[in-house]
Amino acid sequence: MDVSWEGLGWERLGNGVGRRRLPVWDATAALVAGADRALLFDTGSSLREGAELRSQTQRLLGRRVTHIALSHPHFDHVLGTAAFAGAEVFGAVGLAALLRNGREELHSSAVRHGVPEHEAAEAVDVLVAPRHEVCGEWTLDLGGGLQVLLADVGPGHSGHDLAVLVPGSPAVVFCGDLVEQSGEPQAGSDAVPSRWPAALDRLLALGGEEAVYVPGHGAVVDAAFVRAQRDRLAARFGVS
Repeated sequence: MDVSWEGLGWERLGNGVGRRRLPVWDATAALVAGADRALLFDTGSSLREGAELRSQTQRLLGRRVTHIALSHPHFDHVLGTAAFAGAEVFGAVGLAALLRNGREELHSSAVRHGVPEHEAAEAVDVLVAPRHEVCGEWTLDLGGGLQVLLADVGPGHSGHDLAVLVPGSPAVVFCGDLVEQSGEPQAGSDAVPSRWPAALDRLLALGGEEAVYVPGHGAVVDAAFVRAQRDRLAARFGVS
């Protein structure tokens, strides 16, 4: 029996392409399915959330997620990764070491933002660091002629920002928290404000004027929104 993307709370963005806005922090988790392989972009804030995403993606596709790309190292985007046993995990260059060495801070951040302590501890204990690190760009073949581009476009929102470009008409760009629609972009202690506008320029160059841009938090936007946010960030941080 066919399963409706919308019936499971997913927003369909194209053939085999969609995303879910996860509860509490409104973080995006995105799915891109080719004929042979399927990519999940971000995994949620806990193993419980990751397991729910695993169950839903299996219902949508009738098969398992084979690849995961992590947009950046914040708890609400990475703590569900261990729920996807056997998946090949990708991240921006340097992310693996950061996750391996920063477990205590990741745990503290999750608890500080409201993740129950036992859930945060459980997820951090089995935290999965990327096996494949993207320096520049990496083309990932998902089968059936679908090739997606993983691009290390940061630093900006964090020191390790990865975006995903899905070709099509229109193309879809998954931006991570480099772009936020449901609030002002958050610049924590690991942000690199001087490089953030350039990271958004890179996103715009990847997708072009007609692309759909999917923020890390909030509704889908267009190139004009990304450009306006880029200009506000440049003014906010005093960079060109």
